[in-house]
Amino acid sequence: MAGPAHAHVKWFAPYIVGASPQPLSATLGNLWFWTAIALVLMAFVATRILERQNIGQTMLGGMDRAAAPLWARADDFMRVAVGTFFVAIFAVGGVYLTPDLATPSEWVSWFQLLIAAGLFWRRTMPLSAAGIIILWAIALRDYDLFHLLDYLALGVGVAGYLVLAASTQDRWQKHRFEVLRWGVAIALMWSSLEKFAYPEWFYPLVLEKPFLTFGLPRDVFIPMAGVAEFTMGFGLLWTPLVRRLSSVALLIIFMTAVWPFGRVDMIGHALIMATIVLIALDPERQLHVLTGVRQSLGGVPLVLAAALIVFSTAYWGTHRMIYGKDGAPNADAGNMATHAPDPEKPHGPEAAGATPDPAGRTKDVPLP
Repeated sequence: MAGPAHAHVKWFAPYIVGASPQPLSATLGNLWFWTAIALVLMAFVATRILERQNIGQTMLGGMDRAAAPLWARADDFMRVAVGTFFVAIFAVGGVYLTPDLATPSEWVSWFQLLIAAGLFWRRTMPLSAAGIIILWAIALRDYDLFHLLDYLALGVGVAGYLVLAASTQDRWQKHRFEVLRWGVAIALMWSSLEKFAYPEWFYPLVLEKPFLTFGLPRDVFIPMAGVAEFTMGFGLLWTPLVRRLSSVALLIIFMTAVWPFGRVDMIGHALIMATIVLIALDPERQLHVLTGVRQSLGGVPLVLAAALIVFSTAYWGTHRMIYGKDGAPNADAGNMATHAPDPEKPHGPEAAGATPDPAGRTKDVPLP
């Protein structure tokens, strides 16, 4: 029941990327974090037991038959989705790849239109893939590496898909959807860590839209939502039934988030939602990595624990490496507001005590 809190907080609330994150010990000592982990493990193990039975295989067969007409057009769907995304951000203008990556450079929008145009022909699809990576790299001029890491895995996944889909070699082309799946799964797991590192970023949103928590106390909902996002991203890399049920759950969550957060959320998450649709349709049964471990029941807690350790170590470790032990709360690249001040929006920069300048940046923004 994580609901619309999956919306990327940086798109709707002030944030300071360079601020020191909450220590990991706060998450590890949180009862609700472990409650959510226990519920997830029960659900994953139960699904794996079901998947081993005839009923589980019957369910997968039914999904295959229902998805077959759409899966036959999977590549067309993905090319249209990527093209539509870049046409949309071209039309909106003023951003590199997502709403929080603003830019005053007009040429960026025309470059995005070129990326969309390159998807019409197989031979130019690799050029569009290169364009996605180039946009991400150019954004490094204006934004810190740690900020842009939120979007690296997804960008590489989509670019990798375009390159492999354009290949005439079947041994490469057959992995195109797998690369896409890994990209979105890693992106979801990485971004979910914000809910543990910076839970206070979500407080203004909860105050403005209290229905997001489904009636749960704020400090109960946020860590459990973080676990839900991380583990459903993790589920996209697991066995076929776990993968498809995780994708269906994520799709429902992302679609319902459009209602409270609007077109910004829909456009910003378009590539993730399109990929999740394909994962739900994908009839692939073969596992190419850690096959034995992923098929065993004991592999669920083992690999989930390993994934949490790897991602949390990378997240907190990278932040400390870039910003130092105490962080850099006044770093210019971190003091970026996602929207203009609005007295009707309690999570706007003015509510946080910021002094906005005409470029939309905020100065000396304290953590809420």
